Amino acid sequence: MDSSIIFNEFKIKFNVDEYTIYKNKSWTWSLRPVQPTLGSGIISLNRYALQLSEVTSKEMEDLGALIQVVEKTMKGTFNYNIMNYLMLMMVDHHVHYHVIPRYNGKRIFDQLDWVDNGWPAIPVLTDNQYKDLPENRKSILNQLIKNL
Repeated sequence: MDSSIIFNEFKIKFNVDEYTIYKNKSWTWSLRPVQPTLGSGIISLNRYALQLSEVTSKEMEDLGALIQVVEKTMKGTFNYNIMNYLMLMMVDHHVHYHVIPRYNGKRIFDQLDWVDNGWPAIPVLTDNQYKDLPENRKSILNQLIKNL
């Protein structure tokens, strides 16, 4: 399959353009359409790459700078306990990380109780009690952008 098709399908699947929180020259941090934990996101390379070895040293430098923004913003907004970065790429063949903030207790946001049901073990990516509430995702997105 053509790399531009794979890249566009990835961006559509994860609503990257609609849910962008922050972007630099090489990477985009966007809200994950499915929220296994409050504020879960995606960090994706702004060009197509199948392997991590294809990422340039400048792009890796930009990734480090972006992660600084992610962690500072997420800590100030939702006070996570630890951040998990998962690079799986089993289904979506494009360089990206799932950014899963982890919480050792309940968080309340937008009048909803958020619980990290996987804590303190591996995150439960399919556990999402609020996946059908797009207005809630918009509130999360807006709060993160406001706190950049």
